[in-house]
Amino acid sequence: MSDAQLEILASRAGLAVDWIDANGRPQRVEPRVLRAVLASLGHPADNDRQIEASLRQLLQVQQSRQLPPLLTADVGQGLDLGHYFAPDTPCEIHLEDGSVLNLKLDDNSMLPGLVPVGYQEVSIAGQHFTLAVAPERCYSVADAVDQATPRAWGLSVQLYSLRRSGDGGYGDTQALEDLARVAGERGAEALAISPLHAMFSSDTGRYSPYSPSSRLFLNSLYAAPGTILGERAWRSAIDASGLGPQLQQLEQQPMVDWPVAAQARQKVLRALYEGFCQGEHPLHQDFASFRHASGEALENHCRFEAIQAQRAARGESLDWRQWPDAWRTPRSPALAQFAEEHASDIGFYAFCQWLIARCLERVQATARSSGMGIGLIADLAVGADGGGSQAWSRQDELLAALTVGAPPDILNRQGQGWGISAFSPEGLVRNGFHAFIEMLRANFAHAGGLRIDHVMGLQRLWVIPLGAPPCDGAYLYYPVDDLLRLLTLESHRHQAIVLGEDLGTVPDGLREKLSARAMLGMRVLLFEQEHGTHFRPILDWPDNALATTSTHDLPTLNGWWQGRDIDWSARLGLVDESGETHWREHRQREREGLRHALSRDPQNFREDTHEADQVVDASVRFLGHTRAPLVLLPLEDALGIDEQANLPGTLDSHPNWRRRLAGSSAALLDDPDAARRLELLACARQQAHERDR
Repeated sequence: MSDAQLEILASRAGLAVDWIDANGRPQRVEPRVLRAVLASLGHPADNDRQIEASLRQLLQVQQSRQLPPLLTADVGQGLDLGHYFAPDTPCEIHLEDGSVLNLKLDDNSMLPGLVPVGYQEVSIAGQHFTLAVAPERCYSVADAVDQATPRAWGLSVQLYSLRRSGDGGYGDTQALEDLARVAGERGAEALAISPLHAMFSSDTGRYSPYSPSSRLFLNSLYAAPGTILGERAWRSAIDASGLGPQLQQLEQQPMVDWPVAAQARQKVLRALYEGFCQGEHPLHQDFASFRHASGEALENHCRFEAIQAQRAARGESLDWRQWPDAWRTPRSPALAQFAEEHASDIGFYAFCQWLIARCLERVQATARSSGMGIGLIADLAVGADGGGSQAWSRQDELLAALTVGAPPDILNRQGQGWGISAFSPEGLVRNGFHAFIEMLRANFAHAGGLRIDHVMGLQRLWVIPLGAPPCDGAYLYYPVDDLLRLLTLESHRHQAIVLGEDLGTVPDGLREKLSARAMLGMRVLLFEQEHGTHFRPILDWPDNALATTSTHDLPTLNGWWQGRDIDWSARLGLVDESGETHWREHRQREREGLRHALSRDPQNFREDTHEADQVVDASVRFLGHTRAPLVLLPLEDALGIDEQANLPGTLDSHPNWRRRLAGSSAALLDDPDAARRLELLACARQQAHERDR
């Protein structure tokens, strides 16, 4: 069997045979791994005959003169169409505004850079395609806050952690609305939230927001229906369900009991829907309009939810890859018959999506009316569950036979498997990037910004065949320039900023590409160390990345200072005794390094208070003085909390995605520690603005 031909096939399919690990050492993917990954991509490679056939098929596609459905370009730049057309070929371009632009290709078969920004329809020699013309850069923080040199600040929050009276056991959009109002009044320009992607209604034990069923729709459990339909309707639904006492009990618990709270909320939502259908509610037309506008995508998601509910009731697999053949494709006749028979159930799931969409609209409107220039910053997970709604409805554009993760490194010797699927590069091109564009639009819809988790995934992802260990994977490359142009165009159209979470191993050149398009990177105080434990000085922080103290996957500042993450790792056996000792010794050196960096400001460490409180105060002021256009302070750090939201590498042994904050969201920022830190941050940001303008 020819390994050389196998490697040629792998490269043609977008796989990196050779790569550099996190330690800078060259690595090479083994032939057996290449074969497994290629098979999962739809390119069989078990023997020479299969390799030749797969190569031939790939070459036919790549060398075809048939235009793809969509091409991208930058405004003012020509587009090379020499692969498809002869020089001087005339073309007709139907613009979004209804006008027509008549051009012809130049002597090099280049389409002149005269086509305006937008999705324009091009006809050339009997062929048609959409040309997505991107502006030079995204809508930026400077645009949002109307400052040439912005020094804005905001908060980040795990939505479920918020509290309000009557929330039923976890934070919802009404609690978020309360927080947005008081944060805006204190000068915050943004409020970044945890992902609100649609989860699995029939499997409430799955609640990690980064492993959703679909990134096209929302987690309807977060809706606060009383804000849309009125508190009387919501109270009546609670009474009809008989769950009032249970909801009150859930509300008093220190942590979210997701399985119980989610099931209770769904029962009340069912009662609410039944009442809504029976009455002559003035919002019936709005619901109908929403459902019509959301089209086939919403219908498919709701059908998926209804099928899962039926199978869950029977104790059958919820994974569509294990369903009967007749249900594995959304457009099958059997599924159409199922939809007729279960129209009420499907209508219920559509009703829930309508509620959460309208609720989020309210939150964003409240944030903006409270003075925020940006408002909500949504969070886009890097992928969706391969057995979920999005993978089922977009099978030609998602890789359900592969999971995404990370290769082995110093911290994870076996690598990481995240249990989610990602887009197919070939499928995206073949379908005109439809699934990517609709996902961006869904997530920009109710926000003034979008944080892209693991933004490196726009260029490459570590993909692993189902059932294989993470080390048996390979890097799969994506058409990064096309994806960045589409992201820039959608940012421009939605007037929303873009943040790229670029922590970890970043491919060469990607940060420069992001910066050129005004997509902010991300810098975390705890990671900004040089030469051991020397923390980067204030003026060395870049002006093309947001700044933050910590993230949901890291300890809070207080927890880091106290070593709570080390305590947890030791308690759960994630580190041996020797490793724990070295970790604690290193942490002490890090503490000394951070204190040294913070002590350069004479305003710090002047109060006679607890050392950890002083460190948090000083860190907040430190970030405020950086050149970052935007500083996001996690609410946990504003409050000085010592426990983190998520401990990577754990499932049930640590209460991931369950911790709740004390006190109502409307009063959180009145906490003395939070109020002081927000004032410190606001003052430091103002001083930085005056210094740098």
